[in-house]
Amino acid sequence: MAPRESSHEPTSTPDPVEKGFATLATLRIGVKAFVEKDGEKRKAEILSMQTRRGKPTFYVHYEEFNKRLDEWIPAERIDLSREVEWPAPERPEKKKAVSTVSKSQPSKAETSKVPKNLKRARSKLDREISATPEATSVNLPGKTARPPKASGKENKEHIALVSTEVTDDSTPKADDEEMDLVDVQDAAAAAKAAPPETYSREDEIEKLRTSGSMTQNQTEISRVRNLDRVQMGQFEIEPWYFSPYPIDFTDAEMVYICEFCLGYFGEVMQFERHRTKCTLLHPPGNEIYRDDYVSFFEIDGRRQRTWCRNLCLLSKLFLDHKTLYYDVDPFLFYCMCTRDEHGFHLVGYFSKEKESAEGYNVACILTLPQYQRKGFGRLLIAFSYELSKREGKLGSPEKPLSDLGLLSYRVYWQETIVDILMDGRSEANVEDLGAMTAMTTTDVLHTLQNLNMLRYSKNQHVIVLTDAVIEQRERQKAKEKIKGKRTIDPDRLQWKPPVFTASSRTWNW
Repeated sequence: MAPRESSHEPTSTPDPVEKGFATLATLRIGVKAFVEKDGEKRKAEILSMQTRRGKPTFYVHYEEFNKRLDEWIPAERIDLSREVEWPAPERPEKKKAVSTVSKSQPSKAETSKVPKNLKRARSKLDREISATPEATSVNLPGKTARPPKASGKENKEHIALVSTEVTDDSTPKADDEEMDLVDVQDAAAAAKAAPPETYSREDEIEKLRTSGSMTQNQTEISRVRNLDRVQMGQFEIEPWYFSPYPIDFTDAEMVYICEFCLGYFGEVMQFERHRTKCTLLHPPGNEIYRDDYVSFFEIDGRRQRTWCRNLCLLSKLFLDHKTLYYDVDPFLFYCMCTRDEHGFHLVGYFSKEKESAEGYNVACILTLPQYQRKGFGRLLIAFSYELSKREGKLGSPEKPLSDLGLLSYRVYWQETIVDILMDGRSEANVEDLGAMTAMTTTDVLHTLQNLNMLRYSKNQHVIVLTDAVIEQRERQKAKEKIKGKRTIDPDRLQWKPPVFTASSRTWNW
């Protein structure tokens, strides 16, 4: 069930909210009650209910807070002395619509064959409305949805009727800020009834803080987090989102993940037995970069399927918009690690399609939570563009980006472009900036517009380096001198663009 405040559907008058007192026996999904959180009473919506170890537990979402803070709570934390908000009843129009469809069926359809006919008619309608195979996706139990082409997206949902517009350009398109910041389905519905809204920078940051994720599929939103805690190396991590680990792990207090082979275990004895046998000390691929700080490994998803699938399961705990876990053959994985006497410890990674028809240089990117806010995300982004420079191509990350990913990329784009302009290494030309940085002209223009550095003069656009941008960059450089800043040295990169056959670029089942 999606949080109610995330809906962007236009409504003339809000529905009246029914309030009243509740007991544990009358609580149900959709009820909004006050819950104790960090010593305060906060309004939360109940998304799921379970009985764990003989006691009722509730999965709640705190209003006006990020979806990552959703959690399982015991009944004692719910304040039943205050009134709760009951969920709105279902609208009768939906039932009328269903009954109208059933009446329109032939007389034979009133027998036991009605469900089959309805199913066939619905599938036929979906095929007629959908202009491309990407528009629909049917997830069967036990099977993983596959993109219909070799250029399948690793972090992109395939949903029906989001948009009927088809683009034929091979270069990545610039998403509007509204489409970057709100759910695609809600935005598509709102766009039909209201003109597009414009957000200030403060509103944009607030929307990113509270929206939670960029997932396009409403069924993904309704999934509750299934793991409580994860131990990886010396760190204990609290997952953010659902990941399809075995259902047996749902009741486990701790899931143990080997930080080298990424194998997962529900019991500490099983994990300790595995550690005595596991001989892997680094990701199973070629080390293509090493400096005094980090190393990068290149792993082929087709050659190391098990390891890459385990990596996808791990990353799904922290990426709500990631959808593919098993079809890893068309992707290369570039893993960043730190080194010590025990081996190479995974810090983060990004995946990349072996052959991207849209020109994307990143399909999915993640820095593990225990290493965030330390500059590793910027290193991952910088390394992806170094690979694009070696390939002699312009690259852009695949859309949609998560909230943290969007902010990280915008910071990197701004710093890179402003540094080049301040140093005078390039003329004030969008094409030259893109060629020097391996960024697409769309991303360059998007960054210049955000910084208010584009001016229209003498029938042409001119790039202007404003005093405000220079002052902001000088302050950032002063902080970097104090804290220190790590960069990627292109001379240490030992890598050539790999060449693949047609079979190795697609799924091989």
